[in-house]
Amino acid sequence: MYFIQNFTAFYLLMAMLKKIFTFFISFASVVFAFAQQSIDRTMLYDGLLREYRIYLPEVYDGSQPASLLFNLHGYGSNNLQQFIYGDFRAIADTANVILCLPNGTADAFGSLRWNSGFETGVDDVGFISALIDSLSAEFNINPAHIYSTGMSNGGFMSYTLACELGNRIAAIASVTGTMTTFQAANCMPYRPIPVLEIHGTADETVPYDGSAEFLGIDSLIAYWTGENECPDAPAVTPLPNNNTSDGSTVERFDYYNCTAGTQVVLYKVYGGSHSWPGSIILLSGTNRDFSASTAVWNFFRQFHHPDFADLTNMPETGNNTAVQKAFPNPCAETLQIPVLQNNTQIELRNTAGTLLIHENAGIPGLNLSVQSLPAGIYFLTVRNATGVWVQRVVKM
Repeated sequence: MYFIQNFTAFYLLMAMLKKIFTFFISFASVVFAFAQQSIDRTMLYDGLLREYRIYLPEVYDGSQPASLLFNLHGYGSNNLQQFIYGDFRAIADTANVILCLPNGTADAFGSLRWNSGFETGVDDVGFISALIDSLSAEFNINPAHIYSTGMSNGGFMSYTLACELGNRIAAIASVTGTMTTFQAANCMPYRPIPVLEIHGTADETVPYDGSAEFLGIDSLIAYWTGENECPDAPAVTPLPNNNTSDGSTVERFDYYNCTAGTQVVLYKVYGGSHSWPGSIILLSGTNRDFSASTAVWNFFRQFHHPDFADLTNMPETGNNTAVQKAFPNPCAETLQIPVLQNNTQIELRNTAGTLLIHENAGIPGLNLSVQSLPAGIYFLTVRNATGVWVQRVVKM
């Protein structure tokens, strides 16, 4: 049984949120219908028709790989509400970030939720992994820059991805979420993963001190500093109290020197409620001293997935002394790789980072058979004395 159903206060909060959002969403849906960057779609996954929204930033033209950010709604909310409440559009438009806001599935009460950290139920991890595949097939996405954040239950789900999809997610952040005790006992991360938590001490829906069913925030941070082997006490930085009328103040706790270059960060909002700091929707107890969206992105942008080449730092270069672009792309049977320098290493990986083909090539190049590979997205890496070059390849 989904644990949050036990909290009467949570239902009261959701009822209030729905009333607040009803008019706002009705108005916003008319406005955003004219924005070409917003695309609403469905996907049939595991026998369920799933809904999701894509936001393409103004700067995206496909010539450069974009980051991909999942922004997950809370329990009883939906992707359109989260699109506005936890707004990343201004950031996406300047940082070349494609936003993906999927919907969870309805429970017995008709409220959308994520299956975050339980033994059985809807396969939301598989659904998000399938979304990564689908979006990567259509858009130029940097596989090293895929992140997840979310509000409340969306924060819980982001921790689920840290536990179960760390082979694809570079870093996660949670706003007012935590982990279930079951999840903490069974989480087996694929690798150390950077984690950010934003939480108010006056949160009555997901209390800061936790419950019998989920971790308190201090325990949550202790869990991830343990997983990431962070050796030092945190550096504590009070944020400027820019808004003295919001009834809350903020301290940031930074755990540095964690293994594999990771980091754990906590924004502790003293007096803060179950809300998204800096949101334009002013729920009671919302902190106004900082923007949660900005804090999340500034955290994410420091990290890339170690299993993938960081395409942001290694753009495609079609005419250097090492290689020219492989063709045809998309391809069905054979990928022709022109090579302009001997002793060139050719690697082909899937979107999970698994090395599928490793060949040594020289002038004039290599005809690489891909006929046996399933249709999908692959990443061709070429290495020689001049450096490293990466190309995204579509197999039909």
